[in-house]
Amino acid sequence: MTRRAPRGQLPELNVAVREPGRSQQNGWIDCVLNENIRFSTAALESYAFAKWEPVIFDGMLVAASVEFADVSCRRPSLGWQRRLSLRIPVDDPARWEAPAVKDALVGALQFVTGDQWSINFIKRKGRPEDSAGDRFRLFPSSKAVLAFSDGMDSLAVAGLVRGCLNDDVVRVRLGRNGAKNVKTKPFVSIPYRVTAKRREASGMSRGFKFAMISGLAAYLTGAKRIIVPESGQGALGPALVSVGHAHRDYRNHPLFAHRMERFLVALLKQPIRYAFPRLWHTKGETLASYVSTEGEGAWHATKSCWRDSRWTSVRGSRRHCGVCAACMLRRVSVHAAGLSEPPETYVCTDMRATTLESALDPHFERQTPAYRDYAIAGIRHMDDLADMADDEARPIVGRHAALLGNVLRRAEDVEDRLVGVLKRHADEWTSFLRSLGAGSFAMKWIRSDRWP
Repeated sequence: MTRRAPRGQLPELNVAVREPGRSQQNGWIDCVLNENIRFSTAALESYAFAKWEPVIFDGMLVAASVEFADVSCRRPSLGWQRRLSLRIPVDDPARWEAPAVKDALVGALQFVTGDQWSINFIKRKGRPEDSAGDRFRLFPSSKAVLAFSDGMDSLAVAGLVRGCLNDDVVRVRLGRNGAKNVKTKPFVSIPYRVTAKRREASGMSRGFKFAMISGLAAYLTGAKRIIVPESGQGALGPALVSVGHAHRDYRNHPLFAHRMERFLVALLKQPIRYAFPRLWHTKGETLASYVSTEGEGAWHATKSCWRDSRWTSVRGSRRHCGVCAACMLRRVSVHAAGLSEPPETYVCTDMRATTLESALDPHFERQTPAYRDYAIAGIRHMDDLADMADDEARPIVGRHAALLGNVLRRAEDVEDRLVGVLKRHADEWTSFLRSLGAGSFAMKWIRSDRWP
């Protein structure tokens, strides 16, 4: 059941995942398999190259159910947290209800989303027809899987680790469609689609979805390592710099990965570790390293923007918005690597313009207040993260480093490494601003002592 929360109380949503033909749960929101959660036969088969185990399908169903609940319940206008309950049918409820599994699952979800979660597992009566039989060829075991998207870090790190691990890395496609120039077989895409009345867009559960899918892929290939390609700013920055009353973003952070490790090991009984090979590098350094070994190649075609094509198209052609935090980090990184992109890569074609309105492509038709808000937030995020390199922020950085040291199993130099990547970010950000000139609209929205 869902209800509008009285002032001061948490919004609540109760979701029962139901098999087709089964009775609806009174007082619970219905989430029906093959209606609200649809599995793709073709995509699912790419996960079934070895003997199928029901826990694989159940893991995907849990991730899909979490996504359904997350997007279906609006967050409060004042505050952040919600109370979300799920009933999910699985093949072996005792396995999922085991305290080591369930406690780790709920703990990981609460950490990454900032919500209160309650999950109960019931016996699934039917057998997913897409999982039947040993119909697919075996795939060789691997040393690691790489969580792969269309992003710049994914492409760069895939190129860099190839020199170390050769063909022993399997790329797991974290999206609906396969990348055009990247071989991601067997794991060609997320094998399900969730349909819901989307009342909430913060999407913190995406981190759980991607971690679950890559964890299942590691289990299927026998890999003990999952490579997270995010560079330092993308992995650590969102957790160091929060926005308003929003929960800190840990979706690509080692603190969340550590919690997912505990859950996956308890569920699958196989050692799995998340690795962050570029954690102590900036995105610009990662791009520069990739270009030095692979050539400029395909990095121009990577995607960084958080916004979808409805909000970033010009004359029917999709672009980056150019001003959200992800786009600003991309711009700074390209500049730091000594590279360049055509202005039409972005909706915001001219960062040197004196106003945001004059910086946009004249054919762009979505000049809304929301676009301006994204621009202010994106630029301020980059500036606030640069502020974390200052001595005044050392107590905050030190506490964060102590937590990182615990999960990274190293304590002696984590703070120095964290401060180092923050200082290099600040240097790259300042250099980028100087390249825009004092008249740029971006200069009006940042700390004055960073002016050139």
